[in-house]
Amino acid sequence: MCRAAFPSWRRTVTAVRRRLAAGDRERGANPVELAVMMPLILVLLFASIQIAAAFLARSTALNAAQSGVNAQRLYKAGDGTGEASATRFLRSTGGWLVGWEKTAPTCVLVDNDTEVTCTVRGRSLSVVPGVDFAVQQTAHGTVERVTAP
Repeated sequence: MCRAAFPSWRRTVTAVRRRLAAGDRERGANPVELAVMMPLILVLLFASIQIAAAFLARSTALNAAQSGVNAQRLYKAGDGTGEASATRFLRSTGGWLVGWEKTAPTCVLVDNDTEVTCTVRGRSLSVVPGVDFAVQQTAHGTVERVTAP
């Protein structure tokens, strides 16, 4: 009575062993797949960091240009006030925008001194060696003045 149950039990154990043995052919496939995919993962990681650095550099340059416009557009602001304000801003923000010292921020009065335009140029911080982006941002504003009623 007990011996009749053993053959079905043995068949079950044998079937399970065969299934497990069949799975051994793919043993170690996950590390190989990871080794193949890892370069792509690293490239995507560093590319996303580099793109983020470029956007931060653009944002820094635009904020510096806006700072220069806000300073230069004040009533009876002296020459160079906008450039000085943009330079102070860039010195205080860190190194997301590099090389701006060579070109220095420029603020120009246009349209009979009623408009001011400030431009900031530089390059983005390089996370991947040899890869950086040129950055140029410009801001415009109306100069404060007394007008007749």
